[in-house]
Amino acid sequence: MTVAAAPVFGDALAQVEAYAALLAGPGVERGLIGPRETPRLWERHLLNCAGVSELVDDGQVVLDLGSGAGLPGLVLAILRPEVQVVLVEPLLRRATFLTEAVEALGLRNTLVRRARAEDLHGTMLVDAVTARAVAPVDRLAGWALPLLHPGGRLLALKGSKAAEELAAAGPALRRLGARSSRVVEVGSEDLGTQGRVVVVEAGTSPTPPTRKGRR
Repeated sequence: MTVAAAPVFGDALAQVEAYAALLAGPGVERGLIGPRETPRLWERHLLNCAGVSELVDDGQVVLDLGSGAGLPGLVLAILRPEVQVVLVEPLLRRATFLTEAVEALGLRNTLVRRARAEDLHGTMLVDAVTARAVAPVDRLAGWALPLLHPGGRLLALKGSKAAEELAAAGPALRRLGARSSRVVEVGSEDLGTQGRVVVVEAGTSPTPPTRKGRR
């Protein structure tokens, strides 16, 4: 699979291979990745996360919400060295893995914050928030929009029901003052990076949610 991934990752392939080894080793041992996921790390996880990089510009600051094992945040950081990535994860064992991975991979554009999203409300504003397999769009927006500059975007990697999930989130997005929302197709089927991303643009004054369902 690494040969097939070469056109996607280019000069960063060796770093992604090192990250894959961390996921298959300490990631499985610590319960961040299921052992059944190891044979399909590349197609299901690493390549799947690469497409979101199309929606981020150099120089931007991106917060990866509920980063877990670093998907998609670490993939984005490796692919886009000119993007600043903040990996936000509340659980200690996951945050520890992320910190070790950032050091092992030599990523100078990446910071790990052990925190919940709402703990950061009012303390930082970023250009984009990424999330994968964290929560439904309405709940994600409640956590993410208060962390975004006006015009900043939530980029939520979703599956085949992305449009239905976005439609169900409509009332919550209006309440949160979202400026716009849509589903964007990213990546390439031929390269294995094809995916769907729910994009929600923040308005001028997002309203923080109540403190429940934390992330």
